[in-house]
Amino acid sequence: MKLAAVDIGSNAIRLQITNVTYYEGIYNFKKIEYLRFPLRLGLDVFHSQKISEINRHKFLKLMKAFKILIDLYEVEDCMACATSAMRESVNGEDIIKEVNDEIGLKISIIDGNKEAELINKSLDGYIDDKTYLHIDVGGGSTELNIYNKKIKIASQSFQIGSLRALEDKVLEPVWESMEEFINESIDTKSGIISIGTGGNITKIFELTNPRKNKKFLELSTISETIQFIETYTFEERINKLNLNEDRADVIIPAGKIYERIMNAANSKKILVPDLGLKDEIIQLLFNNNKKPQL
Repeated sequence: MKLAAVDIGSNAIRLQITNVTYYEGIYNFKKIEYLRFPLRLGLDVFHSQKISEINRHKFLKLMKAFKILIDLYEVEDCMACATSAMRESVNGEDIIKEVNDEIGLKISIIDGNKEAELINKSLDGYIDDKTYLHIDVGGGSTELNIYNKKIKIASQSFQIGSLRALEDKVLEPVWESMEEFINESIDTKSGIISIGTGGNITKIFELTNPRKNKKFLELSTISETIQFIETYTFEERINKLNLNEDRADVIIPAGKIYERIMNAANSKKILVPDLGLKDEIIQLLFNNNKKPQL
């Protein structure tokens, strides 16, 4: 069974195609295609509240290319989700309709709560009965979810994101609202373990732990890594640290978002499981299509 997920974010757009097989009583998930295209829809929306004509045409071409790959792989089920940039754009709905009418690819614009709900389901294997703060930082928004004994007890989405912060479009009252949410939802005196999802925390984790032989990242290490990256120019981050161009500029503001949230929650370490919206879309499609095995 082949499944496809399209994640339309503020900083980049991703396609993942996964083949699911069943062998000796176990389902195996194999990623057979993954594409990430740095189309920054958020830059348009954060400045003018709409997606520009240039990026609209690029977006249509990209969706056509994705649809061709989806068809070539003979995907059985597909789900495409658009998040912060598209839902805040005044012409987002029109563009979504155009893609559906001209290309035949249906895209759902999801709100922050739905985005968090999708991502959260993939965390079951990483949490136990302790209290956890899940932090998911995207280009345009950040979703916070608090778990206790594997049950989500609080959740909220905030207009704070790596690309939005890079463009200095995060308002201080939004930060204050986030910190108020944290103080009201958890006991910050006792400390809490965080879980971090998103491409930037994953990259920070890789920079500090290239062999991936650890599970947790200390808050102090995040701060040190941010300071380390700041000593490099944009060009040096690309050529010496081997970062993509659209990662090299947002990784610092993204890291500072995780840092500020963890400080507010008195969280000293963060688990980085390398999960994202695309992974949970695949899991949702699998659950919807799974057939009973004899």
